[in-house]
Amino acid sequence: MGSPVVVSLNANPCRLFSPTINRISLRHFNKHLVGRLSTTDNTFKTTLQCPLLTATNIYASRNRTHFVQPIKSSYSDTTSFGNSAMSNFENFSLDGLKKAISELNPIRVCKWVVLGYLAVASVKWGVSTLLSPFFWMYFSWTWLFWPWYIAIGLAIYGIYSFSKHLKGESSVLEQLAIVTSSFTWLTLVPPGFTNGFLEGWPFVFFLVYHYFFFLNTSIRKRLYGDFYPREHDPKWDIQTPVNHRVLFCVGVMVAHWFAAFEAPQLHLIPGGWSNLGIWGLIMLTVFLQYDSSLYLAKYSEKVVVPTAVVQFGPYRWIRHPIYASTGLLFLSYFIALRAPLSSLFVVAVCLMYYEQKAKLEEGLMLEAFGDEYTEYMNKVRYKFIPFVY
Repeated sequence: MGSPVVVSLNANPCRLFSPTINRISLRHFNKHLVGRLSTTDNTFKTTLQCPLLTATNIYASRNRTHFVQPIKSSYSDTTSFGNSAMSNFENFSLDGLKKAISELNPIRVCKWVVLGYLAVASVKWGVSTLLSPFFWMYFSWTWLFWPWYIAIGLAIYGIYSFSKHLKGESSVLEQLAIVTSSFTWLTLVPPGFTNGFLEGWPFVFFLVYHYFFFLNTSIRKRLYGDFYPREHDPKWDIQTPVNHRVLFCVGVMVAHWFAAFEAPQLHLIPGGWSNLGIWGLIMLTVFLQYDSSLYLAKYSEKVVVPTAVVQFGPYRWIRHPIYASTGLLFLSYFIALRAPLSSLFVVAVCLMYYEQKAKLEEGLMLEAFGDEYTEYMNKVRYKFIPFVY
């Protein structure tokens, strides 16, 4: 019997070995090795081959020790991969691109393919839905079922919040509920009831009404850092009799319902450039309210008590631009709905109410500033409408 064969391990698998001095490496990426055993003079010679090389190449490169490293597989998280991709993008080069591609594995490729597909599909679905007339037709039906419950619920909560507001106990959320419920029953419910669906101008003015009536609150926020009025002499809280205020609120509500019945169907109201003038009226209304409130705040104490007669900005043309802007807001809505008779009705309601309120305000101004305010009244003769009234 010959001497025992001792085979040791080495890191160079693709060469001819002597079993007494050489080592064979069995690392995980060199598993596919073909061994050949031969016996000569009681000794063994082992020939190991890499499957990717031919026999000629093996013997030609017997002393070669370097192999191409295999593709590495990594299951690192998405964050590290995103950072690596961003770094490669910032330092873009051909070698960097090759490196980024070499780091991809099937799991990552599938992940990004799925995410890309979902993103493209979502965009296509959203665009096709918004451009589909069938979507708007079926969407309009929902007004007949669930929005009524929302509108009625808002009305109930708004009345409850208003009762607390009269006692001075309402929170900010409850005050917001009062405003939102009121505007819902002014701009959304009437056209929704008469048309059976909603689109276009009712939604626009629902948002514009909110922004318009919160401009004074935003000025307080700018001056004081919060939304709450400061304590002041209550004589400057100009209030008309309760019955006048109730009649004004009822008149405004009736005018909005009249406009919904008088106006054509919402889908028949033309769009495009024909509405450019209405957008101009909206912008004029907002700027008139904002500039008037801002100038009044600059020349008043605690945004309520005047310290001087304001004769700048809109006050150069009319004496009560804030009241005028409110009437102009309602008028813009009715013009947008193409309801001329309702427009005249709401203008009459606003003029009758604000005429009474303007008399009370001018009486206090004459008492506080005397001849200075008399001179201002002689200089600016129009109360609400320049060159008209």
